[in-house]
Amino acid sequence: MPIVPTNVPMTPRLCNQTILNLTARYPFCRSELLAETAFGRPIRTLVIGNGPRKVFYSAAHHANEWITTPVLLKFVEEFAQALENDGQIGGVDAKQLAAQTTIYTVPMVDPDGVALVTGEIREGQGQYQLAQAISENFPDIPFPDGWKANLLGTDLNLNYPAGWLQARENKFAQGYTRPAPRDFVGRAPLNQAETRALAGYTEVIDPALVLAYHTQGKVIYWQFEDYFVPGAEELGQRLAQISGYTLAETPFQSAFAGYKDWFIKFFRRPGYTVEVGLGENPLPLSQFAEIYEDNVGILVTAALG
Repeated sequence: MPIVPTNVPMTPRLCNQTILNLTARYPFCRSELLAETAFGRPIRTLVIGNGPRKVFYSAAHHANEWITTPVLLKFVEEFAQALENDGQIGGVDAKQLAAQTTIYTVPMVDPDGVALVTGEIREGQGQYQLAQAISENFPDIPFPDGWKANLLGTDLNLNYPAGWLQARENKFAQGYTRPAPRDFVGRAPLNQAETRALAGYTEVIDPALVLAYHTQGKVIYWQFEDYFVPGAEELGQRLAQISGYTLAETPFQSAFAGYKDWFIKFFRRPGYTVEVGLGENPLPLSQFAEIYEDNVGILVTAALG
């Protein structure tokens, strides 16, 4: 029986327990508590493989994009099952992949925001009321389904020091000048517990490549400003071909201060934002099977490089 549930909303509590269950069941999986949010929710890592090539995958930077979390969890579970059974993952021998690569993941970067969108925080509770008060200043954004930020009202994928001032200018011009359900860049880069933890973990890992999972659009963004990373576009084209997604340049209005932007700027290595699925966030679980099948090849190919 699978450990990773894919037919119910992936709440932070369920994510944390699922990671612990995976590490208890499979000796190939390791986890550590990376950090806690401002409201005390754990941000956990999940690691598999022991090869010299290191890659890092993250999901759910945005609260209403939580469907990306079970994508990473299910991938790790299927990888572990294949290792145990001398099988394959994404058409690749699992033991060979594990010997070549160590895959680091943070399956849920924004557990506070996800707790709101998935209903783990119930109406009337203090944290719900805090978010609701922020949301009342932005009546055009549905509450809570339109919530992307953490519970302090900072959009975590606009909080990295890579064109942050340009992101601030862009978003302030759109009216996001204070804590908001989305698009507020924060008072300064890396001023949130979640982004500090992710940046610090990345620096410790020193990965060859990163994937940042988001929704939606079936598109892969690969570049940042005019930084040239040898081989990044070519690998991006392979990822697009494998998944059926489109490889694209990031639109100007959302082209700054993201995690993959920061990685490309400071590491000069391939970094990709993968936008899964189609429709309006949060995407329904009815899309999960298709999303997962589209992305197994991306996850394996990125690991191999």
